[in-house]
Amino acid sequence: MEIAGKIIQILPSQTGEGRNGTWTKQEYVLEFKDGSFMKKLAFTVFGAEKIAQFAIKEGEDIKVSINIESREYNGKFYHDVRAWRIDRVSAASASSSSTPSTQDTPWAAYEGSATNAPINESDDLPF
Repeated sequence: MEIAGKIIQILPSQTGEGRNGTWTKQEYVLEFKDGSFMKKLAFTVFGAEKIAQFAIKEGEDIKVSINIESREYNGKFYHDVRAWRIDRVSAASASSSSTPSTQDTPWAAYEGSATNAPINESDDLPF
């Protein structure tokens, strides 16, 4: 799943010891537009190498590819939203991608599509 938005908060990093040695994770809060509402999503980057590779900064516009997983422990479910790819989004491409033109739509090229269809005056259907 991919979501594009702006990083509004970087939470403190966490480290610990596991079976395979020391681990590090960093959580980020992404604000994105869903329809006409702004929503927030907290996601995790796991591993010091990935954290350094992504080098996410607050206020940055990004497109994040995530995996969502839930697991049950003692009758409660815990959710994990992990990022596996980060792409930087320029302001120009972000604004153009949110308002696609008719040239971008796959049906615009076909004759008889909604943009090219002749109006049938004798049709009495309300839609």
